[in-house]
Amino acid sequence: MADFFDVSSVDAYYRLAGVLGFCAYVCVYTCLTLRLLNSDSIRYFAYNTCAATLVLISLSHEFNLASALIQIFWIVLGVIGISLRVMLRWQDAMLSRR
Repeated sequence: MADFFDVSSVDAYYRLAGVLGFCAYVCVYTCLTLRLLNSDSIRYFAYNTCAATLVLISLSHEFNLASALIQIFWIVLGVIGISLRVMLRWQDAMLSRR
């Protein structure tokens, strides 16, 4: 455990990124469960994408193919979710101007 807190090596920063990604996943899911966050919001997809990116960063140091594929899937899905919601907001704004 003391090895985890050794910030003198680059390994610690990769581990920190992974732990922050884990914390982000847990916080987002908790907020979703407690209805503090709506699953249809851009923020939900942005937070999940950030969490997946942090975990993927940590995987770049200690690679695991299955975990990396899952994180890439979440990132792609998050970007699609954000893009769709931005386009819908843009379309709604354009229709309301008419």
